[in-house]
Amino acid sequence: MSQAMDFDTLRQAMADNYEQPEGPARNARAEQLLVEAEKLNIPLAVIEALGHQLKVYNYSSEKDKMFVPFARLLRMWDERPEDFDEYEIHSLHWVFKWMSAGMLDQPHIPLASIEKWLGEMEHRYRLAGHSERAVRGAEFSVAAHLGDLERAERAYTAWLAADRDTMADCHACELHSQGWWRAVRGADAEALELWGPVLEGEYTCAHEPHTVLASSLVSLLRLGRVDEARAHHLRGFRLVRPMESMRGAYADHVEFCALSGNEARALELLAERPSYFTDSGDPRSKLDFMAVTALLMDRLTGLGLGDQAVPGPAGRVWTSGELAVHARGEALSLAARFDARNGTSYVSERARARMDQPALVDRLPLGVRSTRSARAGLRATAPAPLPRAVTEAAEEAAAVASSEPDLSALLTDARRLSALRSPEAVEAWAAVSRAAEGHELDLRDRAEIADHAAMERGPEGIELFHRAAELYAEAGDPGEALAARSRAAYIHALSGATEEALTAASELYEKVLALFEEGGTGVSQTASVLVGRARILMHRVDEAEGGAGAEPEAAGSAEAGGDVVAAAEEAARELLALAEPHVADVPLASRAAEAQAMLGELAARSGDAEEATERLSLAVETFVAAGLPWFAVEYDSRLAGIALRLGDTDRAERAARAALDHAGAYLEPMGQAQLHLQLAEILGTSGQLRPASEHALEAAHWADEAGQAGTLGAWARHQLGGFLLRQGRWAEAAEVLESALPDLTTDMHGDGAIVQTRWWLGDCLTELGEHREAAEHWLRAADIAQHWPEQRDHAMLAHLAAEALGHAGLPGQADQAYARAGDLWRGLGNAHGLVRALRARAWAAARTDGGLDGARELMGAAVRECESAIAGASLDSGSPEDSDARHRLVAELGHTYRQFGDLVVRSVPNDAEGASARAAFEEALGHITEAVSVIASLGPEALHSRTGAELAAGWLEADLGRPASAAARARAVLAAYEGYEEAAGPDETVQARRAEANQLLELREE
Repeated sequence: MSQAMDFDTLRQAMADNYEQPEGPARNARAEQLLVEAEKLNIPLAVIEALGHQLKVYNYSSEKDKMFVPFARLLRMWDERPEDFDEYEIHSLHWVFKWMSAGMLDQPHIPLASIEKWLGEMEHRYRLAGHSERAVRGAEFSVAAHLGDLERAERAYTAWLAADRDTMADCHACELHSQGWWRAVRGADAEALELWGPVLEGEYTCAHEPHTVLASSLVSLLRLGRVDEARAHHLRGFRLVRPMESMRGAYADHVEFCALSGNEARALELLAERPSYFTDSGDPRSKLDFMAVTALLMDRLTGLGLGDQAVPGPAGRVWTSGELAVHARGEALSLAARFDARNGTSYVSERARARMDQPALVDRLPLGVRSTRSARAGLRATAPAPLPRAVTEAAEEAAAVASSEPDLSALLTDARRLSALRSPEAVEAWAAVSRAAEGHELDLRDRAEIADHAAMERGPEGIELFHRAAELYAEAGDPGEALAARSRAAYIHALSGATEEALTAASELYEKVLALFEEGGTGVSQTASVLVGRARILMHRVDEAEGGAGAEPEAAGSAEAGGDVVAAAEEAARELLALAEPHVADVPLASRAAEAQAMLGELAARSGDAEEATERLSLAVETFVAAGLPWFAVEYDSRLAGIALRLGDTDRAERAARAALDHAGAYLEPMGQAQLHLQLAEILGTSGQLRPASEHALEAAHWADEAGQAGTLGAWARHQLGGFLLRQGRWAEAAEVLESALPDLTTDMHGDGAIVQTRWWLGDCLTELGEHREAAEHWLRAADIAQHWPEQRDHAMLAHLAAEALGHAGLPGQADQAYARAGDLWRGLGNAHGLVRALRARAWAAARTDGGLDGARELMGAAVRECESAIAGASLDSGSPEDSDARHRLVAELGHTYRQFGDLVVRSVPNDAEGASARAAFEEALGHITEAVSVIASLGPEALHSRTGAELAAGWLEADLGRPASAAARARAVLAAYEGYEEAAGPDETVQARRAEANQLLELREE
């Protein structure tokens, strides 16, 4: 049998247990500790153990267990109040409020008992001399739960009117309740105003801003403040996720996802907390959770996903349709129990209203991706939509088809759209093809149908192009026949047979020019053949340069490459000369614009950015003037890239925005993702971080829609996380970066992106106080960077990880990381990094097994490294750069001496005997005196550092019984600042230094 704990050990065990994650394990440990407390035969030990048990029950899924320890505590108080110390008396009265709320949450506790308890609370608070504020707050909670709005408003007013005292909830919790009530009453804007101080961090506590962020979500959606809603979800869910007791707030996040078009993410949230479906210790939060589950499942069922497999209560496989029925039944059953207890229908009415909410936003991108399973399941049943304009065209064509359309009218419309080069022509010709089945058509009609069908089939369309050519020839249009064969040749080139295709295209080129010369065909057909040949030649340029994933041509010498480019340029110029005089004709304007674009591309390849910009700009202008803005998109984007390389971010931004504007509704999701990402990167380069974030967010969304969540989507999230981090939006950035990380791969994105993402994550997590997790990311990034030729990043990451491990209370691991960083800094010749790593190790050694001796050794090594670096710098030339480097090294040495002295002083135990303490103070004084001397050599710019060290030395002089020396140092500080404010203006540091020096002088006089 193990030996019983003593009281101090018990207290430490309870403190340690309270730091553990919420849940049954922590509760079970609290129950064991109560048994240990009872063995001590010390009433206060039992009181504290009961209080600890009550606290962990309250912050868990087993809230229904807290009534027993409280009843025992209250009985002990009534029988022997003298056993309670001041803290436990306060705690006992404090948890009266928990009991009131806890009873409301348990429908089996009669309403009469709750009202009686409320009176008991009021009586005991009055006896203890407490304000009515907490009592009226509790009464408000009861009335609001019952739906007694008049009583709730009276209690609300009385609550706010009563004086705040030690029993009042913290400001953050009170503001949450006040805002919640305004939101319930339909005053969302007032609610958010009340919540403002909590959201801005003015008031916080263990559960705030967690619940305020969750409660604000639907209010923000209702007000149309979607950007804030997104931010509150990302920030708030991160806080709520690890806390088992916050099922109600967790439900708010599920609800938000269901109402904002993020059903897949809502499913992920359900999957993360399977116990929430069944935990019965807090029926009220279970009602909330089941209600939003029903809301989500109804939403999925309404989208046609009733058979979708979804996470649900353990023990069986659920579809969304089945879980919708189950969750609604559970929610209404729980609500009915509350209403039966309360004698009203209010809880059921609110539950139904919550479950039956319509979506508030069709699509609110969050920046994070859904898991593959959830996303894949939704996508398999509901594929990503086509662009709106194409969808509308398809619907219109389907409607016409269903009413037995007039084939001649369909042909007329298809030819009109083709003449306009409209994206809707594709579906129009498909409608013609469907309608033509079973009809006798003339040769021309059949040729055009075959021609346009071939355009959509890639390599499989080559034979169909040839069939169209035969039909055109039979119909008496030899020019169009040549054009169709030219289109086939281009597809043949794209299939890998470039030289064979070029031979065919050249024959067609000769034939069409001869035919055109004879008047046997028109400009349009001739231009079609010329553009086909020019495209093949441009493709050959790509191949010659290894572009488009192709291998360079075997004869890819500089000379051969020049011939290839020259041929392509000649073809583009010939096309331009033919088409440019006819730009009033839309198809020929398109050919002229494409020729300009080809010339621009060739100029860009040759490094002539000015010519490239001019040509591509002409291409864009020609497309837009012809009413073909969607064809300008590619060249807008190219212009943006060229301008960015030239450092002209303004022009790059204009071009990227033009690309998005010109794309309109016709761009596929992948194109949308690419354009938004390009604009995001341009805006980020120019420091426009908020709009950059918005476009990176859109890029991530569209990449997901295109089925590229793990490729372009991951890169967009990587960029988005960086933009959010640079704005100080740490929690949002962390959520996005964590979402991106699993999809980032060395092959697709490069190991630099992985290292950068982990680096950024470490920065975010440090700001959020998650130091151990930050260290993990930095160390994993360092493991990748250790293989890079340049080792500075490796050293920086190891150093950052060491700092984080120190903050996480892991000194041994921190020392190892500092040692690793120090070795790397030494290898890089970076004295500053090496010295700082040695100093950090010294401080850690002083607090661990290394003790003061180990710390002295490390700090001494830091001094020697500084001195060695200074000596080396002194031998360099007298350039300003070398002088500045030496200056910084001297400052590092002064700082090291100062830390050496501080370390020795702080290592003196409080109970140290006079002689040992005096010896340590003498040693410390020596180091700090050296610091003063070194820092003084740096001149006026190091004044504050010098006076700080001087005062530290003065206090040591005083501790050593040398008042005159202490006074001399104080006077030196005052003298150093004579006339300072007249020269430099008011300075808080100066004022603090003067005050400290005067305090030192007063001590000497005493």
